[in-house]
Amino acid sequence: MAKITLNNLAHSYVDNPESDEDWALKEMTLEWEDGGAYALLGPSGCGKTTLLNIISGLLKPSTGSILFDQQDVTELTPEQRNIAQVFQFPVVYDTMTVYDNLAFPLKNRNLDQATINQRVSEVAQMLELESVLNKKAAGLTADGKQKISLGRGLVRSDVNVIMFDEPLTVIDPKLKWLLRSKLKELHRRFNFTMIYVTHDQTEALTFADKIVVMEQGKVLQVGTSQELFEQPQHTFVGHFIGSPGMNRIEVTAKDDGFYAGNTRLPINKSSTPYNHAKSLSIGVRPEHVYFSDQGLDVKINKCEDIGRYKLANIQFDDTELKLLASSEQALPESSGRVNFDPKFTHLYVDGWRDNEWAILE
Repeated sequence: MAKITLNNLAHSYVDNPESDEDWALKEMTLEWEDGGAYALLGPSGCGKTTLLNIISGLLKPSTGSILFDQQDVTELTPEQRNIAQVFQFPVVYDTMTVYDNLAFPLKNRNLDQATINQRVSEVAQMLELESVLNKKAAGLTADGKQKISLGRGLVRSDVNVIMFDEPLTVIDPKLKWLLRSKLKELHRRFNFTMIYVTHDQTEALTFADKIVVMEQGKVLQVGTSQELFEQPQHTFVGHFIGSPGMNRIEVTAKDDGFYAGNTRLPINKSSTPYNHAKSLSIGVRPEHVYFSDQGLDVKINKCEDIGRYKLANIQFDDTELKLLASSEQALPESSGRVNFDPKFTHLYVDGWRDNEWAILE
């Protein structure tokens, strides 16, 4: 396993990049600990796979360097970097048995037969492939073949890092949770360094110790699931993490406080001047919005009973908001006032969280 360091890394598919839009990956510096489980999370086209391919050696970055345990591997091939990679769609040898597919990476390294049998047996048991070990891979379903791909990435114990590029796309939804759990179990058992690419926040939050949230080629935040949920450092993170995502309300800063429209919000105005800001907004999750005797006047567009909770779709001026309440709570029918829990209310300056802002009155 290896500690991975990315120094001033950036990449463009354009020969002579000139504008910000020419860069598939904006400059970043990251450090991932040996034995950690990480997820690259973001929408399609945000640069996740590009970053993964740079780390694996399939792609050379335009600028910057990659270090494995302080050794510069920027110019090394994937084989020289000693990595294992599982791709989005299954890559298997159809004419070989499931056993031979799993054993293939080990045989290439001339391991003894006893070790090969042991490793294949462990991985086959974990992925529930024991009953088909002697069958040809060609006869398996798409999710069965992807299990083989996962197994081939996991069967080696000598790799620096194992990387997964949206590996559960073709897996039956009923099996996704099981396989994520098994990957997590394997990580805890063998302490592999793992990097998992996905656009699905559930996959990222349940698999990774730390999550790297990306958007438009830029790393916006690296943190635990709790940190991303409770203290999103960018409005995109707040919107992307959580279901439903964080509410965002445009505000203006006046001498006596913050205003949403003509309504003064019951939160402090910082002494910091905001004249330089192109935009100011308040971010608060639906769980921390509540009906009150004071606050913003809102219309209630719709209220849904979703089991243990009620989800209210409300509107303040032209801004749509969501409020999450317990199923036992009685909600107004058509209009009311809402307030925010100040502990979980955040101020964003040009999209970025103001971490120095004191929000309690």
